[in-house]
Amino acid sequence: MKAWSWNRYGPPDVLHLTDMDEPGIAAGEVLVRGRAVSVNPYDWRHLHADPKLVRLSGAGLRRPKPGLVLGADLAGVVERVGDGVPDLRAGDEVFGEVRLGSFAEAAAVPRDRLAVKPARLTFEQAASVSMAATTALQGLRDVGRISAGQRVLVNGASGGIGTFAVQLAKAFGAEVTGVCSTRNIDLVRSLGADHVVDYTRDDFTERKGQYDLVMDIVGDRSLAHLRRPLTSRGTLVLVGGIASGRGRLLGPAAQQLRGALLSPFVSQRIATVQWKPNAADLRLLADLMEKEEVTPAIDRTYPFAEIPEALRYIERGHARGKVAITL
Repeated sequence: MKAWSWNRYGPPDVLHLTDMDEPGIAAGEVLVRGRAVSVNPYDWRHLHADPKLVRLSGAGLRRPKPGLVLGADLAGVVERVGDGVPDLRAGDEVFGEVRLGSFAEAAAVPRDRLAVKPARLTFEQAASVSMAATTALQGLRDVGRISAGQRVLVNGASGGIGTFAVQLAKAFGAEVTGVCSTRNIDLVRSLGADHVVDYTRDDFTERKGQYDLVMDIVGDRSLAHLRRPLTSRGTLVLVGGIASGRGRLLGPAAQQLRGALLSPFVSQRIATVQWKPNAADLRLLADLMEKEEVTPAIDRTYPFAEIPEALRYIERGHARGKVAITL
């Protein structure tokens, strides 16, 4: 099969398209024939080993491990299932994620990281869901403890995670304000945002005490600034985007660590999203998408041969929603 691998850390130029054997599947795994994948800041960070902490995640200390394949999100068709997977069979259309390995023509995926693809979605849309949407969901529901009627602000509302966060916050019954640039105002409004702040003209951190929950996906403002728009008992949810902590040892984890240390000493909660991939959240998202309460926003679609160019595009930090890849 064809797969995108890399043998040294660096820019997208270090990626190479190679031939390798299809992965075997163990008990509890599914072999998925890829139809589409999507790119995330997660992929960029593993490609560059930025932050350097990524090297400790299993990718390799000095250089990537031989045969490692980049990519997490995917959608495709089940080719075969391992022992202990009674509810899927060959031909089922699914979406989900792997820790690494989706930028290939086939991937071995744990069953608990897959869900059946909603019929109304294209493979490109479905491949754009897993990491971004589950991060947004877990950030709002589990970390932010969102409830109906709350005033929620999403900083980075037009990006991959942000476009899902706006829609999910509305689905939870919140009054939603999205922060974005001038060119993305119409997009964020179309997602259901009640209010939109153009950060090129208005500093949302000057809106003191207005929001019950602030989700920061950009990562370019200090904790002091991010706390200002919160009520005295509000919650700040830190996600950490591609702009956060570039070139540093800990990357976005540095800001998140500062937040964890500060939180016990202030009236507001400061908490971090720790992405936990799981099938239950994917099924919940699939249900919301079937009901048309959530729809993936796709900025661009590239062919499989142009994955390096797709990574260069998201590296610039101005993608509107998700960037998908067609196999």
